[in-house]
Amino acid sequence: MENDYLGIDDNQKQDEITAKGQLKWLVSNDLTVDLNLTHINIDNGYDAFTLDNSRHSLSDNPGQDTQNTNAFALKTDWRASSALQLQSSVTYLNSDSVYAYDADWNNQASNDAFFQSLSGAQQAACLDNDYTNDEFCPYNATEEFKRQRDNYSFELKALSNEDGWIFNESTEWAIGFYHFVQNEKLDKNSDFGNLDNKYKTENTSIFGQLDTHLSEKLTLISGLRVEYFSAGYSDTNAIDLDIEEVLWGGKLGLNYQLAENHLAYTSLSRGYKSGGVNTEETLSRADLEFDSEYMWSLENGLKSIWLDGDLITNLNVFYSIRKDAQVKTSIDVGGGDFKEYLTNAAEGTSYGIEADLDWMAANKLRIFASLGLLHASFDKYDNPEPDAYNADGRRQAHAPAYQFSLGSEIYLTYNWTFRANLEGKDEFYYSNSHGSKSSSYAIVNSSLDYENGNWKVSLWARNLFDKDYYTRGFEFGNNPRDDYATHTYTQDGEPRIVGLNFTYDY
Repeated sequence: MENDYLGIDDNQKQDEITAKGQLKWLVSNDLTVDLNLTHINIDNGYDAFTLDNSRHSLSDNPGQDTQNTNAFALKTDWRASSALQLQSSVTYLNSDSVYAYDADWNNQASNDAFFQSLSGAQQAACLDNDYTNDEFCPYNATEEFKRQRDNYSFELKALSNEDGWIFNESTEWAIGFYHFVQNEKLDKNSDFGNLDNKYKTENTSIFGQLDTHLSEKLTLISGLRVEYFSAGYSDTNAIDLDIEEVLWGGKLGLNYQLAENHLAYTSLSRGYKSGGVNTEETLSRADLEFDSEYMWSLENGLKSIWLDGDLITNLNVFYSIRKDAQVKTSIDVGGGDFKEYLTNAAEGTSYGIEADLDWMAANKLRIFASLGLLHASFDKYDNPEPDAYNADGRRQAHAPAYQFSLGSEIYLTYNWTFRANLEGKDEFYYSNSHGSKSSSYAIVNSSLDYENGNWKVSLWARNLFDKDYYTRGFEFGNNPRDDYATHTYTQDGEPRIVGLNFTYDY
């Protein structure tokens, strides 16, 4: 992204460092301990939007998208006996992030020039209302969101070993306990209003699963998870909320071994997503909370191996019903300002097909492909805002009718490998709050690898032909020069990116 006003040609720079370490301690033949450490340092620019949807911005206060995260996970796996396996996991994460942007996408000089072009009465009205209420007023605004987050979790599972099967030695079993806590603090500094808040959530679950072998070929899978969820929220607007609820999900399935290399399966499952709290300071008390949502899913599939292992295929057909769907509502309240929050406004249906294959077509040629077909629509959309966009009967946001990938690996010599793939998707709606859509697109990725012993060098490219496509879109008025007329503003996907990787495995 080039900033023509500031004369900067990499205003959306990407500067990211990730460091990971793993220690596996084989304490004994029966006990293994794993320690994983992660450090992430991100110092990216953020200047993604322009009034003309180009890669040339005019902002005078370009933003940032930074993150500093440290995390660890300690896992144990203990074969306590021939009947019992015990597994445990302890994790912790600490993260500080800053997300900031130029809210008017423009610069002070441009805004001052436009202000001078207004009539005396218009200038007076703008000054009286501090540039916020009159549709012809320019404004110079920034927003900054500073977040601090701490997560920690504990999980303990007991599983059956070969001598621990129950029900006349026909059933494998697993039971477990899980506890997760997240503490988050937000410091919002905005020309549209400041806000500090604290938000704490806790999830405590018990779960279990039985794999019952009804015959040599047929297995019944049954699982249940019950979760207690609680949340506490407070902010500088004197809002103090507490939420608690009990959620449950489960699964019933059948696996049938049609033949040695063909496994058919079917399952019915119920999943959930807990409710929560909206942090928009202008909301009414009734709109601050949103409830949990549930999804029932029916799946049928076939996993197969063909041609003596040279061809592997997977096929899955699914049908899902979404109840009390959590959808984002966005209402334009004028002057470039919005009221945004999550609400339970919809019921939806999704069904489709997923298929993939991995085929070693010749000694030096491997072909891989995947295809997803999806129909996802809202059967009911009861938005509590009477002036909001109504998505009833429409496709759900970010749900393209198809997605695909087709590629191959060519083994040029013993050391050299060329890989290329074409991936794409159909058009999709950017949001459930407006009707703007992306266009369909396809991009090409490729790599050339050289491998010799423990060393590997890879020259790669994503979006090789520098295709323009868009990943996000918003529909609103943000330009006083055309009286805040509604337009679609988009965020570009990655341009062509070329890289060189060096890998050494010891």
